[in-house]
Amino acid sequence: MADDARTDDDTALDTRRVARILDAVEAGNTAELTRLLEPLHAADVADLLEQISGEQRRNLLAMWSGEIDGDILSEISDSIREEVIESLPPEVVAEAMRDLDTDDVVDILEDLEEPAQEAILSTLDQADRVAVEQALAYPEYSAGRLMQREVVTAPEHWTVGEMIDHMRSVDWLPDQFYHVILVDPRMKPVSYVTLGRMLSARRDVTLKSIVEDSFRIIEANEPEADVAYLFNQYHLISCPVVDRHGRLVGVITIDDAMNVLDEEHQEDMLRMAGVDDEATLADTVWEATKGRALWLFVNLLTAILASVVISAFAETIEQMVALAVLMPIVASMGGNAGTQSMTVAVRALATRDLTPRNAARVIRREVAVGAINGAVFGVLMALVAGVWFGVPMLAVVIGLAMVLTLIAAAFGGIAIPMALERAGVDPALASGPFVTTVTDVVGFFAFLGLASWILL
Repeated sequence: MADDARTDDDTALDTRRVARILDAVEAGNTAELTRLLEPLHAADVADLLEQISGEQRRNLLAMWSGEIDGDILSEISDSIREEVIESLPPEVVAEAMRDLDTDDVVDILEDLEEPAQEAILSTLDQADRVAVEQALAYPEYSAGRLMQREVVTAPEHWTVGEMIDHMRSVDWLPDQFYHVILVDPRMKPVSYVTLGRMLSARRDVTLKSIVEDSFRIIEANEPEADVAYLFNQYHLISCPVVDRHGRLVGVITIDDAMNVLDEEHQEDMLRMAGVDDEATLADTVWEATKGRALWLFVNLLTAILASVVISAFAETIEQMVALAVLMPIVASMGGNAGTQSMTVAVRALATRDLTPRNAARVIRREVAVGAINGAVFGVLMALVAGVWFGVPMLAVVIGLAMVLTLIAAAFGGIAIPMALERAGVDPALASGPFVTTVTDVVGFFAFLGLASWILL
């Protein structure tokens, strides 16, 4: 009994709580459902809606729709957000949207179809609707889409006391903000002051005397990936956004920038595995199949190319069966070495640590690493092959092939992502099949070619 009480009081979304929530939904017990859901954080409620089936989700929303707020909607995955919104009464959606800052409203709307967008926009106050429509007018994945319009500003000549009195007198302050942005008479941002530094200063101190050195400006059309890089590189907590005339139009805060950075990392991870970058566990069978089929097809073509190389040495393999036994070892080692170098390269390109200026040095380093590992594991495999098959020259062949394969894998793992990026192709998306092809082709050609030359 004590365990049950502890579980009910706990605010974590554990498996026991999920089971009880689903039991309450099935039984139509609204009071029990509310008791179980009310203590949960908005992110946990969103996780619950993503984990359960579509039918369970619709039944839950029908019973608990009045408690869905803006925080929950902003946390829900894009893949089911439209379904959730369509399941809610219009007045619930309208109230939820009024609770959010403009950047969160834009984040929700930009992934919806136009009819759903218009339905939600029609529920907003006129001022909020204009602000959201202006943000949606900016290019997708730009700073203009990411920013919030609610900005706390002050003239440079104001004192700390004047600013504090001003903030206490207004009722429109954002839920979260970290800086007071100082602007000139033309509404162009010139610096900013952190709230902590302002509140620790005397009332008669001027704001311009306690400004921060970290001040940066972002243009509204700048890609959001560049925004995330700027925040990460210079350790920013917020940054003003300006239009093409340099006038202040909004501000981006660290939570939004880090969300972009997290999304970029997730996309890179999924793309490197040949999976659609918007894939989630909530996808249907057809969506998941379609998202993975393209790169499986590309991989099939590259595998056929490797098989063509093998077929060119069919007679050699027929004369020495040991070659067929050892071939997968060479291919496996080359594939793993190529993946290691490729992962380093894709990550370094994303963080802008790998540039044309240091590319030659990085390639030399990776090739050296490949050569050393090739020599070490080539000697080890030569000893194994010599003892296994009792053919000394076969040991020499696989040792040399291992060195050549790991060098080619290291070079391809760095050079291919760089070449793809220069060609305007996302290296995280396309590097894998090409690196695998290079390592397989070079590995098989080196091993079987050396075998034909030395053994037969």
